[in-house]
Amino acid sequence: MDLVDAHHHFWHPARGDYVWMPQDHPVLSRPYAPHDLAPALAATGVKWTVLVQAAPSVAETEYLLGLADASEHVAAVVGWIDFERPADLETLRRFADHPKFVGVRPMIQDIPDDHWMLREDVQWAFQAIVDLDLTFDALGFPRHLANFHTILTRYPGMRAVLDHCLKPDIAHHSTENFAEWADGMARIADETRACCKLSGLVTEAGPHWREADLKPYVDHVLKVFGPKRLMWGSDWPVCRLASEYEAWHTAAVAMTDHLNDDDKAAVFAGTATQFYRLM
Repeated sequence: MDLVDAHHHFWHPARGDYVWMPQDHPVLSRPYAPHDLAPALAATGVKWTVLVQAAPSVAETEYLLGLADASEHVAAVVGWIDFERPADLETLRRFADHPKFVGVRPMIQDIPDDHWMLREDVQWAFQAIVDLDLTFDALGFPRHLANFHTILTRYPGMRAVLDHCLKPDIAHHSTENFAEWADGMARIADETRACCKLSGLVTEAGPHWREADLKPYVDHVLKVFGPKRLMWGSDWPVCRLASEYEAWHTAAVAMTDHLNDDDKAAVFAGTATQFYRLM
């Protein structure tokens, strides 16, 4: 089984389009390139990766495709287009011709209007994703669950995946917050074809995380989505805010150790390979 990391980033802050990135941050605001990730891939046995956008610009997607062309382990790139600019349909068509380009991710978590995805003027982009047989990475928070459900049911043919389990607030865990998140995730799992990324949880838990903090969330997405719709991702280097690559991988392996071999293979390789059509 060739292991797959379904979600990581490369970036160079000097490019100037990482508007979310704090200046002079000891972990985030430094370049991350393929040679920086190589030791972690070797240590964990991960062979293939999905490189995901981290800046709301077409220029960054061009940059990532260049890195992918020069990096054997990068099997796919999830990029960005401006959903508010219908002329970017031509850009999306051009990207779709690249053999490693698989889909797009609007940075919905950073958009002030929680209902942005429902606006009439951005629907062309969702339809284009369907028409071009591309993928949609859903990046948001639990407060976006209802609207993502609306979009996913509006476009049932769209191949979609929920990034980072929709970022549950693990650091401030409460029965109420967990139930609201769990119910929303179950509804999407039951009523749509969407997949879910087992990623980002250590960051949401904080630097003092323990497996016991993460396990209720891991168990829930395994239960409602099932291993065939769940894919492991490192979210490196963002995960370095709370954990190094190898530690998060080890924890994820431990929390899925009760699965049979076929289900483990799905979580750590098969689901991402099928969803992103890596081979």
